[in-house]
Amino acid sequence: MPGRLRAPTGRYGGKTAAQRQAERRRRFLDAALDLFGGDPGFRATTVAALSEAAGLSTRQFYEEFRTLEDVLAALHLEVNGWAEAAVLEAATGAAGLPLAERATAIFRAYAGNLAADPRRIRITFVEIIGVSPRLEEQRLARRANWVDLICAEAAAAVARGEAAPRDYRLAATGFIGSVNGLLHDWSAGWVDATLEEVVDELVRQLLGILRPAGWDPRG
Repeated sequence: MPGRLRAPTGRYGGKTAAQRQAERRRRFLDAALDLFGGDPGFRATTVAALSEAAGLSTRQFYEEFRTLEDVLAALHLEVNGWAEAAVLEAATGAAGLPLAERATAIFRAYAGNLAADPRRIRITFVEIIGVSPRLEEQRLARRANWVDLICAEAAAAVARGEAAPRDYRLAATGFIGSVNGLLHDWSAGWVDATLEEVVDELVRQLLGILRPAGWDPRG
């Protein structure tokens, strides 16, 4: 009587197909962080070069992504996600602190997360720009999330009597541009300052927005 065949487990080398797929995707993203965030940059990278850097085949690339733009989109969201997680953790840790100390803690977390790896700054502020309408929409959507976060912090500060009551959305949008520009220029070596000095300047700008000249917290 022939032996009974065992049902396939979907495992190879002790890993499931889903685990192997996640590992391949991770290797492509890690390689893209090197190539897109360093040399030669997104626009000069080919599928073959990315696959070689990841130690995988082009066939495996197309099993995970349709185009290099898809890789950049995923990487951009991931880098933003890391920064957002750092900011939310800092905001939680700074709960109850006065506005200036809370803002400093939050911006140190944001700037520190990006500056810890210059490749992240290049992905966030350089490589994503002007690639396609789709990625421009994604970039602006992520910026809108940061604007929402600043507006939420501003609203909380107003409720505590630490900031002037007003609609901060336009001001927050302009301020985000200052944050991005200053961090990019600092990373590129165009600003002669320490990261701590950059953060202190950003906090001063934000406090100037939240507490305009002539505002009296006592009403």
